[in-house]
Amino acid sequence: MTLEQVRAFVAVAEELHFGRAAQRLQMTQPPLSRQIQKLERTVGAELLLRSHRGVELTAAGTALLAQARQILALSESAPDLARRAARGQAGVIRLGFTATAAIGVLGDVLRDLDDHLPEVEVVLHEWVSARQLDHLRDGRLDLALTRTLPTGEEFSSRAIHRERLVLALPSEDPLSSADDVTPSALEGRTVIGYSATDAAYFDELSSAVLAGVSTHRHERLTQVHSMLALVAARRGVAIVPRSATRMHPDGVTFREIAGWREPVVRLHAVWRSSTSNPALRRALNGLPSLAATVGAP
Repeated sequence: MTLEQVRAFVAVAEELHFGRAAQRLQMTQPPLSRQIQKLERTVGAELLLRSHRGVELTAAGTALLAQARQILALSESAPDLARRAARGQAGVIRLGFTATAAIGVLGDVLRDLDDHLPEVEVVLHEWVSARQLDHLRDGRLDLALTRTLPTGEEFSSRAIHRERLVLALPSEDPLSSADDVTPSALEGRTVIGYSATDAAYFDELSSAVLAGVSTHRHERLTQVHSMLALVAARRGVAIVPRSATRMHPDGVTFREIAGWREPVVRLHAVWRSSTSNPALRRALNGLPSLAATVGAP
């Protein structure tokens, strides 16, 4: 099946007259008839019936017509689509993100993509940081929003968001009435911890906050929303990124941590240095939400 055959069939099917179809295509009737015959042999079915009343579509012809129109439309739009993809105005970006990134930054990135690159399809994957880096390596991701900053020349990265750590505690906890809480005030308290393997970044930060403080640490979770659910259930307190306050969980109060008001939590945009994805390059060079940041609340 060739485009010439499809174009000939659509013209005859719409005109229901070989003469008018030939004029429309600026050709004579004999080659037009030959194109239709070749298409019918390829399809293996009769598509048109000639009678004294003119031309009629067979059942097979009627079924093929809608698809044939789509083929012609695609053939006309494909070159322009390819040009836009080469310029980064169209294409696909496979974007990985962490659960905490979804709370604070992901929405800004997606809105920017919709506003600035509306023809770029975004395929989303929620994975922990380590798994995102693995999938950048194996080519399953184009861009990762990750806490972990990779080393080496294989990846390029920039910090796009910074924020503070805060303390999440049950609303009825006596410490909830304080303006801020010193780490030493958690002496002997139960602290819901992070997994040392799947949430190593936050495990290291929370350990730094609690350095020299004796606490009971257990549960070892990976997702902030799960930690907040346990805080609401009065199973302990948790050290979480400030963006978690946007979740507004019932029964949970957030307080600043004295001595930890600097934005130590970072989110990085990471991509393969050798990427050949024009849409990704355009996004990295033009989207405000993916620009490097020097600070955050």
